[in-house]
Amino acid sequence: MSDTVVVGLDVGGTSTRATALTLSGERLGTGRGGGGNPTSHGAERAAAELLTALCGALADVDPSRVRAGVIGLAGAARLLADPAGRAAFDQAWARAGLRCPYAVHGDALVAYASGTAAPDGTVLVAGTGAIAAQVRDLRLDRVADGHGWLLGDAGSGFWLGRETVRSLLATLDSGDPPGPLGRRVLTDLLGTADVAARSRDTVDALIQAVTRRPPVELARLAPLVVAAAVDGEPEAVPLIERAAAHLADSAGRIRPAGAVTPLVLGGGLLTGDTPLAAAVRVEAHRRWPDAPVRTAGDGAAAAAWLAALDLPEVTDPAALHARLVPTTP
Repeated sequence: MSDTVVVGLDVGGTSTRATALTLSGERLGTGRGGGGNPTSHGAERAAAELLTALCGALADVDPSRVRAGVIGLAGAARLLADPAGRAAFDQAWARAGLRCPYAVHGDALVAYASGTAAPDGTVLVAGTGAIAAQVRDLRLDRVADGHGWLLGDAGSGFWLGRETVRSLLATLDSGDPPGPLGRRVLTDLLGTADVAARSRDTVDALIQAVTRRPPVELARLAPLVVAAAVDGEPEAVPLIERAAAHLADSAGRIRPAGAVTPLVLGGGLLTGDTPLAAAVRVEAHRRWPDAPVRTAGDGAAAAAWLAALDLPEVTDPAALHARLVPTTP
């Protein structure tokens, strides 16, 4: 087992991470590249970042020792359906010196596997967007939301940003002074928290500041909402509670009532000690009181574990998961 190496990659919109692990759990190398999502960056650039991350992970590893690999990324199905994109990834894989096969899985499955080895369960991811997915036999089954900022992603970072601005606009329309969160949003978008003598002028300026930018950029206001909720600000706490309810509702569309399989929370808004993560956990325990709730961890290590599952010497996937993937309760 100590001679067999597997490689895993966790490809995101802002970074690409790779790791090379032995089946005994020894981490031989890690690598990092820039954003490698082919949907947002194009296949050629994504493949270049993939290669950078792979070369870092394999700097001290003989590529001939690598027996299998998995690439986890959003939009996996689109990549697999695009011959040119898959060819670019094939070329990057070969240029890294790898001759073993690799598989491409959706980032939701990798997030799930980074939190548990259980073959069946649910993953709920909230970052810029939001999606819930049911996992059966370590394959994505049914999916809820993930419909994008225009049609869905309820409870996501975009949703929090949009709802915060909408609430601020309603406050200004009423002629009331904005609270602490509203002032932070005004400062972020307009450069000042001062409201014009005629509040409609500030409303118009705020609308223009938002609509001049790509809509999804509203997600960058989410950290302001989270920080305000930590401080207990009355503007922010209800937004967090509503977001948690939306996310739990999404999971509930595909997760049976009374389910006892694991629920894994992933994405920037649900990992770490965040108010939204805490609120979602409360909702989850209310709806599925006997189910363990886990936090997504090292996606690259989880991808490496998924890669190893098809190797004939792997007879105890759960024990292998414990060696390869550090998990957080």
